[in-house]
Amino acid sequence: MQDTITAIERCRKPVIAAIHGACIGGGIDIITACDVRYCTESAFFSVKEVDLGITADLGTLQRLPSIVGYGKAVELALSARRFSGSEAKELGLVSRVFGSKDAMDEGVQAIAEEIAAKSPLAVTGTKAVLLRSRDLTVVQGLDYIATWNSGMLLSDDLVEARAAQSQKRAPSFSKL
Repeated sequence: MQDTITAIERCRKPVIAAIHGACIGGGIDIITACDVRYCTESAFFSVKEVDLGITADLGTLQRLPSIVGYGKAVELALSARRFSGSEAKELGLVSRVFGSKDAMDEGVQAIAEEIAAKSPLAVTGTKAVLLRSRDLTVVQGLDYIATWNSGMLLSDDLVEARAAQSQKRAPSFSKL
């Protein structure tokens, strides 16, 4: 099952989580594998495994610390306490809290459309480099991005972005 959750993280396209209601145990595994997370005010969260006599084993303990910080992740994982959507925002687990499910659905749709309008090469490249950079030093990460970008300098997306800027229009990229 670890590979199933990791497949979300490895998806080349951005994955957005929209949380409404309970996000407990395996739900935390799933959302921490997503690139961006949003929730409603009524959402609540819990890393519940210790209450079940097990250790979370699908990725929460590996991904949550880099999202919320080590100390906060330890406290959440060891206490199994329930926390609110607003606290999830304070912790950095979610980027935004919406007042209702309808507002969240509309907001997330708008964000997804905004991302989809960007250069597919730039979006997928940004995601790939961010994921890879988690495991590298800054110097190694800079070397990695320099190598990555050297392969993209001749892309149609770069040509289109420059043309659109000079013509003061929105760029037209292929679909993400």
